[in-house]
Amino acid sequence: MTLVVKLGSSIVAADDGTLREEVLDSVCVQAAELESAGEKLVLVTSGSIAMGIQTMGMDARPRAIDELQAASAVGQGPLFGQYRDRLASAGVSSAQVLLTASDVATRNSYLNARQTLRRLLEWDVVPVINENDTTATDEITFGDNDFLAAQVAIMLEARLLVLLTNTDGLFTADPETTPDARLVEHVDDFSGLTEMEIGDRTSVFGSGGMRSKVAAAEMATRAGVEVRICNGTVEGTLDAAASGRPTGTSFAPDADPHSGYKLWLRYAKPAAGAVEVDEGAARVLRETGSSLLPVGVVAVEGGFAGGDAIEIRQNGVRIGKGIANFSADELDRIRGRRTAEVREIIPEAPEEVVHRDHLVLD
Repeated sequence: MTLVVKLGSSIVAADDGTLREEVLDSVCVQAAELESAGEKLVLVTSGSIAMGIQTMGMDARPRAIDELQAASAVGQGPLFGQYRDRLASAGVSSAQVLLTASDVATRNSYLNARQTLRRLLEWDVVPVINENDTTATDEITFGDNDFLAAQVAIMLEARLLVLLTNTDGLFTADPETTPDARLVEHVDDFSGLTEMEIGDRTSVFGSGGMRSKVAAAEMATRAGVEVRICNGTVEGTLDAAASGRPTGTSFAPDADPHSGYKLWLRYAKPAAGAVEVDEGAARVLRETGSSLLPVGVVAVEGGFAGGDAIEIRQNGVRIGKGIANFSADELDRIRGRRTAEVREIIPEAPEEVVHRDHLVLD
């Protein structure tokens, strides 16, 4: 089984952009000890932009996309070098792996990335993963790499995802502004979390915050992966989390996890459009898990093609997501029609707009 550990920008760099060397020393020593004890370990790191900013002598994090990407290009190599050297001094080999959102959104790329990571783990090499910000088309697409870490944990069917940050975990309120805020030690039900508990605060050089960490935890737990959010600046935290000792906030894995394919569809494959369905179609989808047929579609949004992911909505509320068998133009011509009528318009058309095997409900 695999342990995925994510280090946020607040762990890697201080607010002035300087490297938190003592924190990296501690985390890498713990990681090496776990790996040497037989743990298959993956590190997901933020901080390439912060390191690039420091290297270039900038006063603050830039806002322009090209500047962020250029800062990341400057910082990626030196950042990996910090991990490589520390792990190597403990006798552990490592490899740099750069991924983008498109690498996990495209099914073939997703499977290829998974196979490469599995091979590295078989070779007892620790992958050090970062988002390839230099080619990403959206600003920090994975949300300070929290979503990337969750995707990697799902991809590798990890036993545990540890999200290391500079706070002790999830609190009932912001501990910086609320003295009596209490640590939430365990979460079983995400619907019970409040906006106050989650919050948005992040570090100067980060782009995530507790909200993205909780969202990442929800993603991973749906795949049957346990998650812990804990303080990586405290000595021994990673070892405690890996050993199952109480630390931070734990999120229980679902007892009946979704399939890997449907988790990929839900979280990694972006929707290119949407369809609005009538009440009857929505009820059948929810109650019987059937495929979506053209007769139940009342409106089409977006310019998607066959094979793209689309959202399925009822009264404007998303109820699911799936892979479309028709383009938006084709579907607009046949929506609301029964199969016999559809075949008159598009001969040899498939029966389903979205087949149930390629459909995931919210």
